[in-house]
Amino acid sequence: MAKYIPFTDEQIRRANAMDIADFLRRQGEQLTRAGRDWRWKRHDSVTIRGNQWYRHSREEGGLAIDFVREFYGLSFPEAVTLLLGGEGGVEWNQTHKSAPAPRKPFALPEMNSDMRRVYAYLIKQRFIDRDVIAHFAKSKMLYESCERSADKTKEYHNAVFVGYDENGVPRHAHKRGLYTVGGSYRGNVEGSDPAYSFHHIGANDTLYVFEAPIDMLSFITLYPEDWKQNSYVALDGVAEHALLRQLELNPRLQKVVLCLDHDEAGIEAAGRLTEIIQARGYWNVSVRQPEYKDWNEDLKAKNGAASIPAQGHSKLEVLPEICAGLYETCKSLISAHNPDAVLLEHYEKLKPLIANGKLPQGKAPAVTEHLEVMAAAALLAAQRQYRQMEQPAAIEQLIAELQDSYRPHRDRGMLRSRADDLRQDVASLNRQISAAGLRSPEDKHNLIASYLRFALDCVRSQIFVRLEGLKQNTETLCLQKADGNVRQQAEHTGLASQRLML
Repeated sequence: MAKYIPFTDEQIRRANAMDIADFLRRQGEQLTRAGRDWRWKRHDSVTIRGNQWYRHSREEGGLAIDFVREFYGLSFPEAVTLLLGGEGGVEWNQTHKSAPAPRKPFALPEMNSDMRRVYAYLIKQRFIDRDVIAHFAKSKMLYESCERSADKTKEYHNAVFVGYDENGVPRHAHKRGLYTVGGSYRGNVEGSDPAYSFHHIGANDTLYVFEAPIDMLSFITLYPEDWKQNSYVALDGVAEHALLRQLELNPRLQKVVLCLDHDEAGIEAAGRLTEIIQARGYWNVSVRQPEYKDWNEDLKAKNGAASIPAQGHSKLEVLPEICAGLYETCKSLISAHNPDAVLLEHYEKLKPLIANGKLPQGKAPAVTEHLEVMAAAALLAAQRQYRQMEQPAAIEQLIAELQDSYRPHRDRGMLRSRADDLRQDVASLNRQISAAGLRSPEDKHNLIASYLRFALDCVRSQIFVRLEGLKQNTETLCLQKADGNVRQQAEHTGLASQRLML
C-alpha cells in the first residue's frame, strides 16, 4: 500500500485558490454569466466567483477543495491532488481568470407601449385572473418590456415583475419570456437586490411564500377571497433574502406559509427555510403544497389543461419502509444484554465494506444489514439510558421521533462523507461510554443524544444505499436494453446480408 504523504500548507493554499470556473471548463462543464458570478448549468443553484462557490438551494458554500469534495465525491487528498493536477503537484495552467464583471447599476427594462402580449400570455397560457393582472399592472409592479438586440434588428418582449423597497423605489425586476414555443427566457435584471423581489403586503398577519411570481399570481387566482388583506412574496428561487426582509419590515407578520413547488427541490427548501425562519423567532411556520408540481400547474388543471404532476422526495418515500424494518430489528435484539457491544461489533464489520467510499458491487445487502443493526442497537442503548433516568420510552416512540426528525435537506454527501460521520459518531460514543466515574443527568442526556444522532446517521446511510442500489439497477437495465438493441440490429443486418447473398 502506498504511503500517504500529507500535503503542505502551501499546496493546500494553492489548491483552494484554484479558479473554479476555469476548473469546470476543463471538465467539459458549461457555465453562464450571472452578473459578477458564473452559474453552473448542471447545478443551476450554484454560483461561482473566482475560487468561491455558493449553493443557494442549500445555503452552503466554500472554496475550491470543498467544491470538488461536494460535487465530485472525492476525499480531501483526492480533491487536492485533482486541483493540483496529479501526484506531481503540477497545477492547472489556468487559461484565464474568471474575474468578476463590474456590477451594473439596476435599471428597469424599457417599457412597451401596451401590455397586450402580457395579458394574452398570462390569461390564455397561464389562466391568471384578469383582475389580478390589472391590479399589479396599475400598481406598476407588472408591465411588458420592449428590449432591442445589440444590432437593433430584433425586439424582445417580456413580462416584468417589479419589486419595490420600503421607500417605493424599484430595486428588483424579474423577466419572464412571453413566447409559447420552446423554452422561454426567465431571469432577474442585472443589479437586482434579492431582498426586494416581487411582493404584496396586506393588513393581516400572514405571509405566503412562493418560488416565482407566476406561482404567486396563480395562488391568488385560485384563492381570491380577501386576497389583498394577505401578504405574498416571490423568492425567484428558494433563497430566503426577500422573505426575511418582509418579516423585518412588517412586524405584524407573524405567520409564514411556505407555498413552494411540490418537487424535491421545493420540499428541501421548505425544510431549510423553516429552520431559518424559526431561528429568528417565528414559530408559526407551515407548509402548503400544490396538488400538482406548482400552483400554476394546479390552476391549469382546474381549467382542463395538461399539467405536470407533483414529484415526491425519493428519500422521504423510502424512509417509512426503513423505519419499519428498524422496528423489527429492535424487536429481534430486545434480549441483547449489551447493545453497545452489538453496535461496535457490526461497525467493525461495516468499516471494510465502505472504507474506500464506494458501495461494493453486490454488498449492498450486507451494508444495509449492518447499518440497520447498528441503528437498532443505538436505539436500545438510548432506551436503556432513559430507563435508568426513570423516563421510560417505548421503541416505537423513539423510532417515530427519529423518523419525524429526518430532514432531506440535511441528508447529503456521498458514501465517503457518511462513513466519516459514522466514524465520528462511534468515536464520540466510545469516549462517553468509557469515561470514568458516575454519569450526571447531563452526561446521560448527552449520551442519549449521541445514540440518537448515530441511529439517524445510520438511517441516512441506509437511504443512500437503497437509492444508490436502485440507481445502479436502473443503469444496468438500460445497458442491457441497449446491448439487446445492438444485438437485435446486428442479427437483422446479418439476415439482410444473407438474403442479398441468396
